[in-house]
Order: sequence, then structure tokens, then C-alpha cells
Amino acid sequence: MTLRGRVVPFDGRGRSLGYPTANIKSKTNLTNGIYFGFADLNGYRKHPAIIFIGTPTTVGDSSRRVEAYLLDVDDKDYYELDISLDIKKFHRPSKTFNSIEELKATMKNDEIAAHKWFNRPGK
Repeated sequence: MTLRGRVVPFDGRGRSLGYPTANIKSKTNLTNGIYFGFADLNGYRKHPAIIFIGTPTTVGDSSRRVEAYLLDVDDKDYYELDISLDIKKFHRPSKTFNSIEELKATMKNDEIAAHKWFNRPGK
């Protein structure tokens, strides 16, 4: 499945957690959770990505989102770029964490799992 859209700003929380994301407004019937796939920015090239679809309830948000963290890409500003997210694998369901620390630890584990799945060395 491929989701497409223009990267729009949200609250910058991913960046503050060490995982800057490209956020798009896209309606999808996919299950809330973490996916692995590829992000294509402006048709330039495909980047391995961790894609979150769901509502970030841990941080008190109630809006459903589609966010992509591009692996091994320097902290960039993706705003106003067109992006295609080619979803390849469901990794885990979304969940509400008891703390930001628990969320960050799980995000790190997701990143490690993604590097293994993409057969790429980790940071």
C-alpha cells in the first residue's frame, strides 16, 4: 500500500524525542501501529522509513496521524515536500505508554528492528 501527501508541520514532538518525522494528512484504513517501508521525497530517492499510523495518546494527542521517520537521514526540514510512503511490513500495534521514557525506549527498539529488517547497520 502507498500513502501520498504533502509534508505538513504538526507539533515537532518527534524531533524533540530524537526522531524527526515527515507528517502527512492522509486517510487510511490501515490498523494503527508501526510499519516499515520506504519514503520517496519529491521522487528523489527511496529512504527506508519507520511509519507511524495512529493517535499519539501517550503525549495527550487525539488526532490520527501518519508520520514517517527516515532512517539514517540527517535532521532535515521536509515541510512542503511531496512524499510517497510505500508500506511493506506491519511491525507492531500502536499503544499508550506509561511515560515518555518508555515511549523513547520503544522507539529505539523499533529503530533497531527496522535496521535489521532493512538489513542495514544501525547508528
